[in-house]
Amino acid sequence: MKKLDLYLLRHFISILGMSLLGFLCVFIIVDLIENLDRYIDNKMPWGVVLQYYGYSLPYFINIALPMSMMIASVFSIGMMVKRNEWTAMKASGISLYRLSAPLLIFSILVSLVSFQFDSTYVSWGMSMRGEIEKEYMKKKPRRRSKKTIKNFFMQQEETQHIAIRTYHSQSRKAEGITMITFAENLIQQRMDAKRMTWIDTLQSWAIYDYSFRNFDENGIEQHVQISKNDTLLNLKFAPNDITKGIKHPEELNFKELKARIEYLQNNGVDATRWVVQRHFKVAFAFTNLIVVLFGIPLVVMKPKSGMGFSVGTSFLVMFSYYAFIKFGQSLGINGVMDPMLSAWLGNIVFISGGLLLLFSVRK
Repeated sequence: MKKLDLYLLRHFISILGMSLLGFLCVFIIVDLIENLDRYIDNKMPWGVVLQYYGYSLPYFINIALPMSMMIASVFSIGMMVKRNEWTAMKASGISLYRLSAPLLIFSILVSLVSFQFDSTYVSWGMSMRGEIEKEYMKKKPRRRSKKTIKNFFMQQEETQHIAIRTYHSQSRKAEGITMITFAENLIQQRMDAKRMTWIDTLQSWAIYDYSFRNFDENGIEQHVQISKNDTLLNLKFAPNDITKGIKHPEELNFKELKARIEYLQNNGVDATRWVVQRHFKVAFAFTNLIVVLFGIPLVVMKPKSGMGFSVGTSFLVMFSYYAFIKFGQSLGINGVMDPMLSAWLGNIVFISGGLLLLFSVRK
């Protein structure tokens, strides 16, 4: 059995390597063709372009790995079925469970390595790639500013915290603004406003329906000013600081996401979206296990249908899984479902389906 395990793993790893290399080439070529005009319009040096794709490589590997795992499982088992090796093994008393054991153990190891790879290299690469985009790709940026930004938080000089519930980037209007100024770890002043609008000609914010509260050295409220009128304030930040200050979750590793969530929650900002993304980083790593769990029974379920049926069905399962995990994420971000459950919903459903399929096929 040890020789059989090594034989199967050798075929699996060789197909995995070729598939991964093929997907990486496709991703890079497609991305290059799609964005070639951006590089030319921005007069981007080709050395920087190569550096850009070098930083993108960990992300491409992370995305291509589950698809490569699916192809490797389908073709490694499928070739054994085609050459009647699977029939010989069944005649020798070897069950599908025993045949699947080395591949499932290997996929669990790949999932663990994938999680560590994402936390160490993918987030770092995405962050460096984002810096190149900010510096060199000012025309036709890849990342367009969001029209609406929710639950934005910013800290200035460690003494001023600014929280905005909703910001509309096109109209440069904000709703639900809170600004707290600290002095020696005590609140010195708090400003709350229902709305504010950026006045470009004056380079200031116009705030409406606002209140100012001043506190003494003991943190006791001393003076309150409430007004329904509008007034101009220089808050030492502009609309560009809001849109540029947002870092995407894929640019943060697992520990940085945890620190970011604690930081936002300690300042009273809703961090649900970040919590979902943090759980999703763990859940997505186990995609490598799920695709193998589905791929193995799909090959032996209808051996007479050939490899085409197995490959087609496998990719259908994969794309359905991707759609399902995105659906679960949206439920968590919108508060319909618990963040952890929403991130793991796709994994729970498809692991259950894979196990059911594995138990139902002829062993």
